[in-house]
Amino acid sequence: MQIDLRTVTIEPQRQAFDHLVRRFGNKPASRYQEGSYDIQATENLHYRPTWDPAQELYDTAITKIAMKDWYDLKDPRQFFYNTYTLTRARQQDAAEANFKFIETHGLANVVSPALRDKALAVLLPLRHVAWGANQNNTFVCGYGYGTTFTQPCMYQAMDNLGIAQYLSRIGLAFGGPEALAAGKKAWMEDPAWQDLRRYVEDCLVVRDPFELFVAQNVALDGLLYPLVYGDMVDSGWAAEGGSGLALATQFMADWFDETRKWLDAVLKVTAAESPENNAVLAGWLRTWGERAAAALAPIARIGLGDQAEAVMAERQADLAARLAKLGIKL
Repeated sequence: MQIDLRTVTIEPQRQAFDHLVRRFGNKPASRYQEGSYDIQATENLHYRPTWDPAQELYDTAITKIAMKDWYDLKDPRQFFYNTYTLTRARQQDAAEANFKFIETHGLANVVSPALRDKALAVLLPLRHVAWGANQNNTFVCGYGYGTTFTQPCMYQAMDNLGIAQYLSRIGLAFGGPEALAAGKKAWMEDPAWQDLRRYVEDCLVVRDPFELFVAQNVALDGLLYPLVYGDMVDSGWAAEGGSGLALATQFMADWFDETRKWLDAVLKVTAAESPENNAVLAGWLRTWGERAAAALAPIARIGLGDQAEAVMAERQADLAARLAKLGIKL
């Protein structure tokens, strides 16, 4: 008895969901497309918010930015829940290995007391900045429009919560529980931190979700991360015997480089949509950028001493050049 095995190709009756076929054509959709496009709630919302009856529950009119299609603001990383969690899980494993290396090799003890105190004085209050970023990105996710825009904002919020936890672990590893208390006291009372604290708290009451997106993720983080994790940790403290600090903050440096690609993509498309959008973005970036630079100047002096003013000027110039490449002239 002979059996012949043949391959039979069965053509699927549907290549994708109807809303994806309408947007991308009759072809198979990626998982990112299935989990991101045209799933913003638009109908049958039943009621207006009791705290602001003038707006819809999901309302494009609460921001000064206008888009013909909010789904143009896609994430070049193509993060949806699966790809996001897998990526962060790998980074979490690397971060855990770094902290284990610091512990087993006693790298916290290698850092000189003067450098340790300076590093903790800068890093520990930043836990509260990261918590504010978590709250702000959660707001943008809740009140923004279009899943390709709001979905990454929630990932950004959770990343900042993780960053706050990493900073807490740095405090415990290099200074003990009392370092966390000192960081909170500095955040609440030290004059050097009050302008930045005011910036974070003012952001908490911004009602325009896109303005908040710009103020937090572009104006503040665009200066803070290169300043602290680049100029201070990697370029400065690591060379002074603080290699353990560089290992402990590796996630923050890598994370900023990654998320900047998404932020730049959003800004570029938004600015190119219309001259009105471009003008609004430029105005926000001027206002919040100047405030962020002024708020970070005292922190730069703590971490960089006499070099602080020159380094801050470089960071502002770098941010302005980055925005100019996106079509936004300050």
